[in-house]
Amino acid sequence: QVQLMESGGGLVQPGGSLRLSCVASGSISGLNVMNWYRQAPGKERELVAAITHDRRTEYVDSVKGRFTIARDDAKNTMYLQMNSLRPEDTAVYYCNMVRLGSVTWGQGTQVTVSS
Repeated sequence: QVQLMESGGGLVQPGGSLRLSCVASGSISGLNVMNWYRQAPGKERELVAAITHDRRTEYVDSVKGRFTIARDDAKNTMYLQMNSLRPEDTAVYYCNMVRLGSVTWGQGTQVTVSS
């Protein structure tokens, strides 16, 4: 089974940018949806952005215009470019792949937006 590993999190000031990466241990080609979720302390995990195998994308309203999801199947990698970051974006960010009824999660990467 494919494993996912996130990277790119860290501490950034409000208004700053980060790019998260999610690297898969195997191929991400084929029929699937890849997603970025986040979970802030005391809150439920929420879907932030999604990208299908044919590059259709969806975003939660709170990140539209600021975040961009992308994938590079040749590198088995998905990205989340986060711009104009706000303190309320602080959370652990997880990547996830849904393929043929199977769901795979990464371990998460912490994003902290603070001055």
